Amino acid sequence: MYRGRDVSEKLFRGSKSYLGNKSLRVHSNESATAKIFIEFVATIIRSRMYTLLKAEMVNNDRKANYMTVPAALRELEKIEMTRMGDGNYRLSHAVTATQKAILKAFRLDAVNIKNKANQINERLKGEL
Repeated sequence: MYRGRDVSEKLFRGSKSYLGNKSLRVHSNESATAKIFIEFVATIIRSRMYTLLKAEMVNNDRKANYMTVPAALRELEKIEMTRMGDGNYRLSHAVTATQKAILKAFRLDAVNIKNKANQINERLKGEL
């Protein structure tokens, strides 16, 4: 039980640094409550990402410096869509091996990304 408590305490202590929670800087109780709720949800998501990335690293038996939450987010931000000359949106670049390794931790692959990009393209075409 103590180990679980220790992890929770470290997560909330860490939220002060990576979520910027040293001071709330809001003017009303409602704004403070909303900000704390968003930070709580972000902490849950970050914790889940950390757990999945760590499990994938253990399964692969190799230390990859891109399997941390900040590094994985930076790498996944590089997956982007651009509008082509024909008016359709497509992925700017192919999914890299590093991105595939990170996606594997989240039980996704390049095909999932391409399918989602096609769905987004169809929705954007429908709105125009």
